[in-house]
Amino acid sequence: MSISFMVLVVTSAAFAQDARLRRLETMNEGRVWEAVGRLDIGGTGFCTGALISPKLVLTAAHCLFDKASGVRLDHEKIEFRAGWRNGRASATREVRRAVVHPQYDYSSDLTPDRVRNDLALLELRWPIRNGVIRPFATGASPTKGDNVGVVSYAKDRSEAPSLQEVCTVLARQEGVLVTTCTVDFGSSGAPIFAFEDGQVHIVSVVSAKAEAEGQPVSLGTSLSTQLRDLEEEMEAGAGFLPTTGQTRPRVLVGEPRRDTGAKFVRP
Repeated sequence: MSISFMVLVVTSAAFAQDARLRRLETMNEGRVWEAVGRLDIGGTGFCTGALISPKLVLTAAHCLFDKASGVRLDHEKIEFRAGWRNGRASATREVRRAVVHPQYDYSSDLTPDRVRNDLALLELRWPIRNGVIRPFATGASPTKGDNVGVVSYAKDRSEAPSLQEVCTVLARQEGVLVTTCTVDFGSSGAPIFAFEDGQVHIVSVVSAKAEAEGQPVSLGTSLSTQLRDLEEEMEAGAGFLPTTGQTRPRVLVGEPRRDTGAKFVRP
């Protein structure tokens, strides 16, 4: 199977074990997932993010760019609302600085290279240490056939997180994770989890949704060297707004890509 040409043979059996999305309505239901939050982006939209330390939020890089112009957004206008549920958050923090993976190019087509590097790290102005919200550890990428899960906000479910506890890894190629996880607009940046020995680890971040052979799939970023690159950028003092923006050609939802059998959209 190849992501660049999206020759994915998706069978009904691949989806048979998938769990349905479950809305986490109450604090008790969502207690384990309080470190997942909604990223409100200057009143123009939202993405999903997750704490990996008291002060660092992991999300998708494309969340930091204006959809129409392709210009890098002012990250100081972004708020992280941890555990956002029905109008209330367990903690709300402003973003102090943000690092986009150095090899991520917002102006490029949605290729495996772009998806693989679609990762950003946000430093909060103040750490979250309230005893309730516990940051997630990160882990190695799963392999084909493994079960993973996702917690996200999205269109028509923006007021509470939803959990899909079981979805399937269809492929891992060129640093891109292809899964059957259900995502939609707003799910960008959502953590994809692996469950092992009772522990939850983030193993990828939602970058895009796609169609292959008429079936919906989701595409996730790589965390292997990409996260380490971002952490090094943070340690070097990077993460402040560039002096010039980047632009890109306008992408229409469902627009077929050149040299591909799939249709990509950013969730």
